[in-house]
Amino acid sequence: MTTAVNNASSDPYAALRQTGSSSTKADDTASADRFLKMLVTQLQNQDPLNPMDNAQITSQMAQINAVTGLEKVNTSIQSLSTQFAQMQLLQGASLVGREVSLEGDLISFKDGKGRGAIELQGAATAVKVEVLNQNGTVVDTLALGSSESGRLSFEWDPGKLPTDVAYGFRVAATNAGKAVEARTLTVDRVQSIGIAGDTLTLTLEHLGKVPASQVAAFN
Repeated sequence: MTTAVNNASSDPYAALRQTGSSSTKADDTASADRFLKMLVTQLQNQDPLNPMDNAQITSQMAQINAVTGLEKVNTSIQSLSTQFAQMQLLQGASLVGREVSLEGDLISFKDGKGRGAIELQGAATAVKVEVLNQNGTVVDTLALGSSESGRLSFEWDPGKLPTDVAYGFRVAATNAGKAVEARTLTVDRVQSIGIAGDTLTLTLEHLGKVPASQVAAFN
């Protein structure tokens, strides 16, 4: 006895389409085989007095093809993402051992000398850097003279002050008595690189791990 299938009932392919759209690792061939088997079963058990129309069959075939196409697109995107991450690592490898500048007010030491940088938003006739200890007390002042706008590096001789503690700095720049905006930059050295999700990260000697996007300049 043939069991009639009511075409007005729920779509028997809904679960198949839902599974295919939510799993990026589904086997395209297996999905197509399941679809064809279910379609043949439905045709064999359809109501002779109320058969499926061509439009319904065509619609179901178009939907399974769309799901299969989306899976291929997702696979391609994942492959491109992996290749992009590998390219980032290869390009970032050249940064190991190099110095970088990033926004901050920490003085770093190299060969017994403190270092830092500032970025002037305009020309200045007088640039002054104040070195601060951990308590925020000024321990030394550097007069850097005049400077054009842009990035300006400086070195600081700590003299008899210990170099195994943290020092910060701040800058005051003027042009004919008027204040010139400036930001402070910390100079650090890249020790290693890595990928966190899809972000290239740098491990710095003093500041630890930071996103590469935070780097203001590669020295």
